[in-house]
Amino acid sequence: MKKSGLILEGGGMRGVFTGGVLQYFMEQKLEFPYVIGVSAGACNAVDYVSEQPIRSRQCMVDCMKENSYLGMKVLLKKRNVFDMDKLFEEFPNKLYPFDYDCYFQSGKTCYLTATNCLTGKAAYLSEKADRKRLMQICRASSSLPLFSKMVTVDGVPMLDGGLSDSVPIRKALRDGIKKNVVILTRNKGYRKKVNRRYNQVIRTLYRNYPELVRTIIRRPYKYNKTMELLERLERQGHVFVIRPQLPVIKSTESDMETLQRFYDHGYAYAEEIYPEVLKYLGQ
Repeated sequence: MKKSGLILEGGGMRGVFTGGVLQYFMEQKLEFPYVIGVSAGACNAVDYVSEQPIRSRQCMVDCMKENSYLGMKVLLKKRNVFDMDKLFEEFPNKLYPFDYDCYFQSGKTCYLTATNCLTGKAAYLSEKADRKRLMQICRASSSLPLFSKMVTVDGVPMLDGGLSDSVPIRKALRDGIKKNVVILTRNKGYRKKVNRRYNQVIRTLYRNYPELVRTIIRRPYKYNKTMELLERLERQGHVFVIRPQLPVIKSTESDMETLQRFYDHGYAYAEEIYPEVLKYLGQ
């Protein structure tokens, strides 16, 4: 599938929907030579490229059998709402081993999106050799403002990629990718609203990063414009968008049964629409 791309939105624990979709795709040996993920979507992206169909489920659902890696206890102890050390050190290197060799040898183009805190712009990062840097990029892409510390990549402080480019369809089109399958984690028609109280906290906390503040405050506007673009391209048949068909879960959901149901929904929906995906891709 020349010139076909897979674009993965974030959304915290809503990313289990994407994990379910990708498990089905991987079982069908559906290949995309170009992959770009944001935040939780970046974690899904690396699992797809490393050809590990159930790893996203292991890291987001199965792990809840033992203990949670998110919540107030984690926030108070780690200054992150998610236990980033567990997610990006213990999980890939011990508990749920990540297949670095397969990832690095895949031949696929894989971008992981973070936000440069100095410029406020999206950073589309890739790594094909350094294990530590790869997981550091994933950590940066997934680090929420207010609830996470900035993560340094190549000497630059970074935060969640969704702040600057939640769904990088424009990046894929600029790179010449003509056929794009986009997996969103919100229902059709969702739009972000301005939260003035949140914006005031952002202005105070990140006062030394004026470009970052500007990016975060403009996020609802940019996100909504991207949704409008996607819906227009979808009507024209220029993009294939996959969205949850059930009410979405919270980004910080920790109930194992709720997570499993949303994951299973992603898998079942992927199976249902698979013939349409193949038709769109010209297979």
